[in-house]
Amino acid sequence: MRSNRSKSNGPNRSSKSSGNRFARGPQRFRDENEGQRRPQRTYEKKFRRARGKTAEQLAGQSEEVRLNRFISNAGICSRREADDLITAGLVSVNGEIITSMGYRVKPGDQVKYNGSLIKTDKLQYVLLNKPKGFLAAMDSPKAKKTVMELVGNATKERIYPVGQLDRSTTGVLLLTNDGDMAKKLTHSTKGAVSIYHVVLEKPMKKSDLDKLTTGLLLDDGKVQVDEANFIGDNPREIGLRLQNNRHRVVHRLFAHLGYGVEKLDRVSFAGLTKKTLSRGHYRFLDAKEVGFLKTR
Repeated sequence: MRSNRSKSNGPNRSSKSSGNRFARGPQRFRDENEGQRRPQRTYEKKFRRARGKTAEQLAGQSEEVRLNRFISNAGICSRREADDLITAGLVSVNGEIITSMGYRVKPGDQVKYNGSLIKTDKLQYVLLNKPKGFLAAMDSPKAKKTVMELVGNATKERIYPVGQLDRSTTGVLLLTNDGDMAKKLTHSTKGAVSIYHVVLEKPMKKSDLDKLTTGLLLDDGKVQVDEANFIGDNPREIGLRLQNNRHRVVHRLFAHLGYGVEKLDRVSFAGLTKKTLSRGHYRFLDAKEVGFLKTR
């Protein structure tokens, strides 16, 4: 699959003040940061901090680095999860099992996880416009097709999907080997903001639409949508904005109210959109996009 990056930012659309950000249809989907041009000076200053370094860069430095950070920068997992691996005795340095949280890796040390040498891969960030029929997973015995078939040749590093999109859901999907970032973006209630375009099997009552923003009690706790509106006054098409990454949360919200979801498309995730990508194509994030995700 070839990368498909467009240099065009698309046409600029002016809009009048309105309480319904979805009023003109799907083309008006925007994350809260999209469409609002920031002052250039502020934007540049935001990304002048030191960039995160890969495990390979850290290993080649003269100073020492904490073991959990080394593991995280290798793309294996987040730092918190690395602490669990260390405590369980699954990590060794130069042949010695390390269980100390404060252990620091020295230049030239050989770090192994579960007996395998940790390869210090470069961190990669790939944005895919996921088509229908592909499961957002590395592999699955129940799935005939996964998104890895679409991005498998994008990079030699092993990347994995950030979050879950089921087979029928389309739209924005981020793949990376950055364990810390993936953990932060997919936190169940404090993770990245997503914007969805939902098509229902039947028209929705306005009173039921209002219940989404009031909050619904599902099996795994209360879920409150940040914003919900009809798209173009069509009661079958809903625009949702929410900061909740629980499994199939959108489907479950509407099922709780007695509505089936006919189509579900994620048009924005963590401020990233698919407007420059055709369905089934991918691109790499640029340095500014990665910097934004790390400082959000």
